[in-house]
Amino acid sequence: MDAYSVLIRPVITEQSMHFAGTKNAYAFEVSPRANKVQIRQAVESIYGVKVADVRTANIKGKPRRRGRSFSHTKAWKKATVVLHDEYHIDLY
Repeated sequence: MDAYSVLIRPVITEQSMHFAGTKNAYAFEVSPRANKVQIRQAVESIYGVKVADVRTANIKGKPRRRGRSFSHTKAWKKATVVLHDEYHIDLY
């Protein structure tokens, strides 16, 4: 799998910005088929940093209502990447 097909987009929320500043941890939406090794290699090759830890979570779709019908938002996979202390990513 290509590095650019593994990482879909950075997740920019208040919580992710707080973790980026305090714990040097960055959140990304990744391909549902990607594993931790592929995520680590993709972040290291794209951003030129050294990754210390990778945590993943499968996020379920939430139910949403449109008029009388119900549907769900799409399910996605989130990866939290912790970098070594001397590295950082300028996402924000």
